[in-house]
Amino acid sequence: MIHALIHAMAGAILMTIRHAGYIGIAALMAAESACIPIPSEIIMTFAGYLASVKTLSLAGVTLAGTLGGVAGSLAAYALGAYGGLPFLRRHGGKILITPHDLDLAHAWFARHGEAAVFFARLLPIVRTFISLPAGVARMPLVPFILYSTAGSALWCGALAWVGLRLGQHWRELAPYMHGIDDVVAAGLGLFLILAVRRHRAGRTALRAQGADSGRGGKQGVADDSDIGR
Repeated sequence: MIHALIHAMAGAILMTIRHAGYIGIAALMAAESACIPIPSEIIMTFAGYLASVKTLSLAGVTLAGTLGGVAGSLAAYALGAYGGLPFLRRHGGKILITPHDLDLAHAWFARHGEAAVFFARLLPIVRTFISLPAGVARMPLVPFILYSTAGSALWCGALAWVGLRLGQHWRELAPYMHGIDDVVAAGLGLFLILAVRRHRAGRTALRAQGADSGRGGKQGVADDSDIGR
C-alpha cells in the first residue's frame, strides 16, 4: 500500500514535468518554496536528467526552477507578513510541517539576518521555510527577492547539473537501477520516511516540554504553599 502510494506520488511528479515541461518545473518548485514539502532534490534532478536526453535544456530547467522558487518564496513571505504563521503551527502537521521546522527557520533568520534568505536556500529543509520569518520581520522586498533569486539559482542549477550528469552516465548505471521512475520513487520514499520521523520527533519533544512545564507548575504551587506555612 505505502509502496504503491510512493510510486503514485513519484509518478505524479514525473508526469507533471514530462507533460508540462518548464511550467511544471516552475509550479512544483513554487509549491516547495511555499512551504509544501515536495523535495526539490527530486524535482530538479529529474529535470536535469531530461536535459541530458535533450527533452529540455539545462539553462531552461534552471531558469524555470529559479522563477518557481522565487514565486513560492513570495507566497511564503506574504504568509509570514500577514499572519499565517499561527495557522501553520496549528495545522502544519497535517502536511508534515513541524513546529521544529518553523523554529529552525526563525533561528536561522535571527542569527544571520537578511543574508539567511540566501544561505538557507542552499540547505535542505530550512530552504523551504526561510521566507516565513523574513515575512514576519517585514524584510525589505527588493533585497528579499534578490537574495531568494541568487540562492534559488545556485540550488536549482547544481541539482539540474547532477541530473544531467546522471543522465549522461545512465548506461553505466542502468545495471544497478531498474529505471528513472524507480530511482525517483526511492528518493521520494526516503524523503517521506525522514519527514515522518522528524514530525514524530517534534511531537514527542512538544509533549516532553508540556510535561516539564506541568511539573514545574506543580512544583511552583508546592513552593508557594511552603512559603505560606
